[in-house]
Amino acid sequence: MDKVYLGVDVGSISINFVLINEDKQLLFQSYMKGMGDPVQTVQNALRELSVFMADFPEKKISGVCTTGSGRELIGLFLGADLVKNEISAHARSAVYLYPEVQTIIEIGGQDSKVAILRDGMVVDFAMNLVCAAGTGSFLESQARRLNMSIEDFGCIAMESENPAAIAGRCTVFAESDMVHKQQIGIPQKDIIMGLCIALARNYVGNVCRGKEFRSPCLFQGGVSANLGMRKAFETILGYPVIVPEYNMVMGAYGAAILAMEAHPEETQFRGYEVRDLDIRSGGFTCQDCSNQCNIMGIWNGDRILKCSGGRCEKWRNTVFPVDKQ
Repeated sequence: MDKVYLGVDVGSISINFVLINEDKQLLFQSYMKGMGDPVQTVQNALRELSVFMADFPEKKISGVCTTGSGRELIGLFLGADLVKNEISAHARSAVYLYPEVQTIIEIGGQDSKVAILRDGMVVDFAMNLVCAAGTGSFLESQARRLNMSIEDFGCIAMESENPAAIAGRCTVFAESDMVHKQQIGIPQKDIIMGLCIALARNYVGNVCRGKEFRSPCLFQGGVSANLGMRKAFETILGYPVIVPEYNMVMGAYGAAILAMEAHPEETQFRGYEVRDLDIRSGGFTCQDCSNQCNIMGIWNGDRILKCSGGRCEKWRNTVFPVDKQ
């Protein structure tokens, strides 16, 4: 059997699957909007993956790694061999594709992150904790307000030769400033490019405050598909910004590489059958000691498949009828 490895990036907006072989070649990728239900979205992605794998009966999933904000939940659901944070996953794929990378800009639907690398190792990182300015959800909301797709949003920005000065330190101020610029007659393309530059400046000045940017610099995550944001970063930084080939799924790609490098003797992957289970997630507070741990569980009908969150081993690998809701 040929071994293949699955990486799953569970973000706030999208859920991405990547399947690689032992040569780290990408065999399959899936990018789906989460729509507020990560388990259902993962089940849909598994259906796509199982259809793909049906044509390759000689291939077997030999390791699974989950990453992203929902990594713990989906790790429980899938039976992941490894659960890693987003910085580790994005850095691993970036270093594999661009060994000389020094800086990673990663902007997703709800958060923004920067990783500083030296000699292939992450030496510093930061992420936004409060402000959503510059994230994918904010840009999409502005595109909808202007009655255009997010793809058109970036393309129109590229037509600007005189970007408007937009206040980008806060989503509320940015939106009100955009409305003001429209009311005084500034062309739409200049407003959009001005917003991109303001948000890129906000990212560099706030999320990345105190970090030493160096080239080569990679731009990853959903927002990297926006041509206007790429140009804005290049304008501010003063050098080219690289958008890698797999920019939308770099987290999942890195997770797949990490799964392969972990060399699990036998994968804990539950198999494609979980795509059809009646799955829900939930939690309860364990009252058995003074710690009162918050326990998270994955339910199949009235039974818990897997639990996590306890300080002790009590709930680990537990399967029992639900009586702790």
